[in-house]
Amino acid sequence: MPTLGSLPTDKPELRLTFVWDNLKRARAMEITGVVTMAPEQLLEDGVPGNLPDGSLVLITGAMPFRLRGRITTVLETLLQHMSRKGSPGLIVSAVPDARQPFPQPVVDQAKRLDVPLLTTTAPAEVWEGVHEEIQQFRLRLAERRASHLNSLVQELPAQLADSRAMQRIADWLARVLDVQVLVSEPERVLAASPATAAEQLAQAIIQQSVDTGLPDAPSRPHTQLIPLAPTSAADAVLAVARRIPFDEADLLLLRHAAKLLGLVDQAHREYRAASDASRAARGAAFELLLDGEVAKARRVMTNLVPGLLEPDTARVFVVETEQAHRDTAVRRCTAAIGHQALVVPDSRRARRILIVHPIRSEEDNGAAVSAELTHLVGTFGTHSSLGGSGVYSMTLLADALHEAITAQSFAALQPDPIALSVHGSDFVSLLRQSEAQRWARHLLSPLMRDEAQWESMRETLPAALAYPYTVAARRLHLHRNTVMRRVRTAAEVLQMDFGRVADRITVALALEMVTQRETAVPPGLAGLEPPSLTRLLAAPQIHAWAQTLIRPVQADRRNLLTTARAWLAFDTHVEPASRALGLSEVTVRSHLRALENHMQRDLSTLSGVRDLHVVLHVATGNPGLLADHPEDDLRVVA
Repeated sequence: MPTLGSLPTDKPELRLTFVWDNLKRARAMEITGVVTMAPEQLLEDGVPGNLPDGSLVLITGAMPFRLRGRITTVLETLLQHMSRKGSPGLIVSAVPDARQPFPQPVVDQAKRLDVPLLTTTAPAEVWEGVHEEIQQFRLRLAERRASHLNSLVQELPAQLADSRAMQRIADWLARVLDVQVLVSEPERVLAASPATAAEQLAQAIIQQSVDTGLPDAPSRPHTQLIPLAPTSAADAVLAVARRIPFDEADLLLLRHAAKLLGLVDQAHREYRAASDASRAARGAAFELLLDGEVAKARRVMTNLVPGLLEPDTARVFVVETEQAHRDTAVRRCTAAIGHQALVVPDSRRARRILIVHPIRSEEDNGAAVSAELTHLVGTFGTHSSLGGSGVYSMTLLADALHEAITAQSFAALQPDPIALSVHGSDFVSLLRQSEAQRWARHLLSPLMRDEAQWESMRETLPAALAYPYTVAARRLHLHRNTVMRRVRTAAEVLQMDFGRVADRITVALALEMVTQRETAVPPGLAGLEPPSLTRLLAAPQIHAWAQTLIRPVQADRRNLLTTARAWLAFDTHVEPASRALGLSEVTVRSHLRALENHMQRDLSTLSGVRDLHVVLHVATGNPGLLADHPEDDLRVVA
C-alpha cells in the first residue's frame, strides 16, 4: 500500500514537498486514493460530505489570495473533515519558488489536527491517473492478501493431533515472506524454519533488545516479535527476521499467522490434556479387566466408547514395536480400531501395546480386527510383531493376555512376525533353526550316507511314519511291501523301533527339519558336536508355548494329564491304557477328546501326538527323554 512517505520517492514526477508533517507517523499513513478539487469548487460547494476514508486531498489551480479569508475558513473546515476521515494529507498546487501557499491559520490548524500539508509543482495532467493506479495497486494487494490468508488457512491441521501443523505454518511463512521464523517458549523451540533459524534469530532478538530505539543498521536484520497469546500460552512468541523492512501488509499477515499458531498451540495443549485423560481412563479400564472387575471397567468406558465392553467374551492382542514409535503406533491403532477395541500402551513395558477386542457374537471371531492389526503391524517397521489370544471370557482376560504375550514372543522370532494364537503357532518353527538342523542331520546321518538310499527314504518315511502302511503306500503310489521294506531298513540303520510312537515322532521331526525347513548351517558350527533334543526343547519360547497349551488342561477337573501319559506310554493304544488306569475305554476316549479341545490339536495325527508329547515333557517333565543312543530322542520313560 502506498504511503505518504513513499509517494514522493515512488513518483518523483509529482514534485511533492512537505510544508509540515509529524515525521514518522505521517509518512507511514497509507493512501487509499486521491480526491481532486479546485479552489472555486470548494468556495462554491463547500467541503464535500462524501470524502472517502484515507484519501489524499489535492487542490489544483492557484489559490485565490484575494479571497484569503474565505479560503482559510473553508480549508480549516476541510482539515477538520479530513482529520475525522483519516486523510493522510492535503496538497495544493504551487508555482516553483512560490511563497507559503497556506495561510498561517491553516498551518496552525493542520498542526493541531495532525494533518500533513504538502505542495506540488507538477501540472495537473501529471496527477491524472494517480488515483486509478492506487486503486489498482490496492486491488492487487487485496488479492495477494486474500491469497496469502487462504493459503495460511490451508496450513491448519485437519486433526488436533497433527504435531506437524505448527512447523508447516512456520515453513509457509518463511517461504511467502522470505524470512527466518522461530516459534518458541522460554524452555523450548516449537517450530523453526529453516532449521538454523533458532540460533540466528536468538542473536538478532538479543541485538534488537540491546539497541532498542536505535535505527536499524543496513547489515542488521529487521525483526518482529509477536506473542501468540491470548489463544496460547502467554510466553509463546512468533519471531521473524529478514534483511528488508516489513510493510504493513507483511505485519498484518504475521499477526494473522501468530493468531493461527496460537490456536494450533492451544489445540495441541487441549488435545494432549484430553488425550492424557482418555488414555488414563482406558488404562484404568484395562487394569480393572485384568483384575476381573468387568462391571467397573464397563462403567469407566461408558462415556468414552459406550457399549464397547458389554460383550461377555473377548480376544487380546499384543503389539510390540520400537519404543520411539510406540505413541504413533497407539494413535494409528486407535484411529483404525478404537471404536471396536480398547487400545492402551503397556505401562510396564515401553515397547508394548495392549488391545482388548470384545467379541459380540459366536459368528464374530475378530477376523476384521486381526486383519487390520496385521496390516498395521506390517507398516510399523522390521522390529514390530503381533500376538493374539483365543476367545476368552471377560473375567479371564489375564489368561488371554498371557497367551497373547506368548504368541507375540513367538512371532518376534519368525520371518512373518504375526502369531494370532499360540494354539496355531507351529512348534517346529520355534526351535533354534541352525541348532535343530545340526541335531536332525546328525540323527539321520546313517540314512544320508548312501545318496540313492537317502532319496528313497526321504520320499517314503514322512508318510510311512504318519499313516498306516496301506494308506502311506496309496499316497506314495507304491506297493505296501515296498513301504514296509524301506521302513524296516530305516529302523535297522537308525537303531529305532517304529512300533514305538516316540521313535516315530523323533525321526519324523528330524525329517521335517531336513526336508522341509532346510537352512544352511553357519560354517563355524558345522564341525561342532550337535546339540541334544533336550537342549533344543529347553528354549524359553518352547517353555512358554508349552505352558500356554497345558494351562486349560490342568484347569480341567478330570485328571487328563494322567490319561495322556498312559496313552503315550502304551504308544497311543487306548485298550492297554484304560486297563492300566482302571478306566473304561469310553472314559479314556472322552479324556482324549477333551485334550484335543483344550490344546486344539488332532491326536489322530502324528504332529498332534508330537505336540502333546513335547508339551507334557517341557511343562511337567513327564514323560521324559531317554538317551539310549548318542542322540537324545523322545522315548517315553516307562
